[in-house]
This record gives sequence, C-alpha cells and structure tokens, in this order.
Amino acid sequence: MTHFLELMGPSLVTANAVVDGFSVILQVDTLLYIGLGMLVGMLVGAFPGVTATMAVALAAGFTMTMEPMQGLAVLLTIYVAAQFGDRVPAILINTPGTPASISTTFDGYPLARQGKAGLAMTVSAFGSAVGMLVGIVLLAVIAIPLARFAREFGPPELFALVVFGLTMMIGVSSGRIIKGLIAGCFGLFLAAVGRDPVSGDARFTMDILELNSGVPFIPVIIGLFGVAEVLNQMLTHNKNITQTKPISQLGQWWPSKKTTKALVKPTAVGAATGSVIGLVPAVGGDISGIIGWDNARRVSKNKEKFGKGSLEGLMAGDTSTTTTLGGSVTTTMALGIPGDSVMAVLIGSMMIWGIQPGPALFSSNPSMVYSIAAILAVATVLSLAVSLLRMKSMVKLLELNQAYLWIIILVFCMVGTYSINNSVFDVAVMLLMGVIGLVMLRLGFPAGPTVLGLILGPLAEANLRRTLIGGGWEAFLSSPIAMILFIVSAAALLFPPLREMSRRRKTELGDKSKFSANVP
Repeated sequence: MTHFLELMGPSLVTANAVVDGFSVILQVDTLLYIGLGMLVGMLVGAFPGVTATMAVALAAGFTMTMEPMQGLAVLLTIYVAAQFGDRVPAILINTPGTPASISTTFDGYPLARQGKAGLAMTVSAFGSAVGMLVGIVLLAVIAIPLARFAREFGPPELFALVVFGLTMMIGVSSGRIIKGLIAGCFGLFLAAVGRDPVSGDARFTMDILELNSGVPFIPVIIGLFGVAEVLNQMLTHNKNITQTKPISQLGQWWPSKKTTKALVKPTAVGAATGSVIGLVPAVGGDISGIIGWDNARRVSKNKEKFGKGSLEGLMAGDTSTTTTLGGSVTTTMALGIPGDSVMAVLIGSMMIWGIQPGPALFSSNPSMVYSIAAILAVATVLSLAVSLLRMKSMVKLLELNQAYLWIIILVFCMVGTYSINNSVFDVAVMLLMGVIGLVMLRLGFPAGPTVLGLILGPLAEANLRRTLIGGGWEAFLSSPIAMILFIVSAAALLFPPLREMSRRRKTELGDKSKFSANVP
C-alpha cells in the first residue's frame, strides 16, 4: 500500500494542495482582507506619485500582527488593485499612477482627448485583468516544478542565484549601472550590520544595542520608498505650475463587437511578452508594458495609429504589464529572488512571519502556491468589477491637494513603523533612511538594489561561506549551473553599457558621413 501511495504521490499531493490552497478564499476574514487591500490599492494607483511599492511597504507595518495568509491577502491585493487604479490618471491626465502604467499614457491619453476616455478605461481594465489571469495561470503551472528544480541547488548554486538576482536588478536600473552597483553594495553593508552568524562578534553596530539583531527591515523600506518619495515631492512641488485638469467627458464605455475582435491579437501579443519578461527577476511591469506595446505595433496593420490613440496599443501594453505579476511572484516564491521592488518588500514581510521564500517553500508547502493564486484571482475579479464602474469620483480625487496626501502618508509611515515593535528606534531608522533615500533619489541612485542587497545579503554570505569551507573556489568552477548564472549576471551588467557605446559610435559615424557628404 505504501509503495502504491509513493507511485501515486505526486498526483495525490497536487490534488490535495489545490483543494487546501483554494480553501483559503472560502474564509470570511480572508475575503474581508482582500476587500480592504483592493480599496487601498485602487486609491494608491489613482494618486500619481504614490507607488505600489510605497503602499505595500507602508501596509507591511500594519500586517505584522496578522496571520501570514491574512497579511499576504492584504499586500498582494494592494499590488493587484494598484495595477488597475493607476490606469485612471494615466488616461485622464497623462500621468502614470505608478511606473507600471507608463505605456498606458502612450494611447490612453490621446484616446481621452478624442472623447473616448470611458472606452479607454474599459479596454485598459479588461487588458489588465486578462494579463493578470494569464500570469496567475503561469504561477500555478510553473512555480512548483521550478521550486523542485531549484531545491537541488547546493551552496555554490544558491550563491550564484543570489548574485544573479542582484545583478539583474542593477542591470535594469535605467542605465545607471555604476549607481545601481553602489546602491546594491550599500544594501549588502546594511545586511552585514549585527552579530556575525558564525563567530557571534558584533559588526558595525557602533555599540547600539538595538543593532545587534541587524538593521530592522520594515523601517528601512518604509523610509526608502515612503518617506523619501514624499520628501522628494515636497521639494520638487511647484505651486506656480498649473496642474493638468482631468478629462471629465468619458464618452461611451463598451467596445463594439468589431473592436473587441480586433483586440484579440494585441491581447495575445501582450500576454506572451509579459509571460516571458515576468520570469526575469527585477525587470518589472513598466519595461514589459513598453516592450509589449512595441511588439504589438510591429505586428499591427494600423501602425500609424500607435501613440495617437490606438486601442490595440493600449490593450497590448496593459496586458503585458500585468502578466508580469505572475512571473514575478513565481520567481520570488520559488527561488527567493524578488521579481521587483514590491516582491522585495513582500519577502521581508514573509521572513518576519517566519516564512522563508525559496526552493524549499513550495516543495514542502505546495498548497501555498494555490492559496496565493486564489488570492490573486479573487483580487483581480474584484478590481475589474470596480474598474468597470463609471468612476467619476476618481476624477474628483485627482484634483485633491497633494499637501493633504503628504501629511497622511507621513503619519501612516510613523504609526506603521512604530506599531511593529513599539520601538522609537525603528521610527528613527525610518526617518534616517528617508533622508538617505531622498539623497539617493536626488542623485539618481535606485533604491531597489539597496533593498535587494539587504534581503539577500545574509543568504549570499551563508552560502558563500559554506561553499568555501566545503570545496573552496573550485566548487564554483565545477558547477555548470553556477557558472551559467555567473555568466548571465556578467552579461546583465556589461550589455547595457556596451549597447550604449555601440549606439553612440553609430551616431558619431552617421554624423561624420553626413558631414563628409556635405563637404564639396
């Protein structure tokens, strides 16, 4: 009998995992937390300048006392709903609510100016929902096999995987490779503060008792992503600049059958693009949306309409953007490598709850992947339903004075940080990191690599030490997987500057040839 169960094990475990995982959404409290996260996420997305990362970081401080699945329900739903809410300002005032809706402005605002704002918002909502559902299917199908594969990794492979995650985020730091490296090293330094895991000696604690256990994670991310952003907006805000009035004439809302049929192709292109890009750590929905929009333009019969009010471009960009969420959650949970800055915050919260994302998570607890998929699916359906309402109230929200919003965010930052450990020291860390984050913003240093370094630093140190003790540097050379990851990591750092050098060289050669042609 035992042998029979072992043979049938995978299918039985999978069936039980699906049932156990999806049973989470049948609990009333989970549904209530999903509803709460949905409302917060929609509002966050609708206010330009309030990013999903900032909202999730701030909410993390209030979810520490919750059960893990309840906390995940809030944080994941905020992330999902923000992907819907941020389309509203992108379409109505040509300002992305979050970076993920940059591609929405390409065609969304031109459509709104043509009196088709309602149609644009409907198409955008359906595109976001389809992309999200495709990403959720991707998560449910790939996460467990990927985790089982990665579970075979030893210390050399795990160290190489951490290096890969760090360099991928640095490599996509908007062309700021050197500054991304410095930011990542700063995060690694923060991770080294505290007691040495082997000797127990204090490192960089400056005789501050509270630092013996390391730099508190949640205050750091709230400071870097919340306080720093608010301070930066306060410094750069100009009262003399007239704020763009949101377009209030929304026009028709539902596309015709002919229009719906024409949107099938760009939807497929966007979903395919986002599925591939979402599995690459740190790339993010903003880049995916732009690539998806461009791919749809390449295969469209109406290329000339793109950027001037194309429903195809709007649909492709939004579908591609939200599809990446499934891949981002997959790499975060299955490999322990954050797919983007929001997932970095989520990893920190899970570690505080005693959950360690990584190869062992889904292998030992496969029902969790289906619980996460169920939460994401319900959050998507609820967000779509709210998005399809004629949200004239959102237009009023866009006219709210930003000063009130800054005060509210700062108060919540301090209350949320203090509530974690009832510690004034945590609040002080948050404020200090807010000032440091402001300096980083003003000087062009990305905050993402810093957070990633803080999260992955201990994992990198532990696996590097195990590798050197067990087999020395030769252990890396004898591992094909580790070497492949190192090569890809090096390429992620070297390719952007080499591509920029090539582009400049071609431009210079083109200018020289033009000059030569003009010389008699």
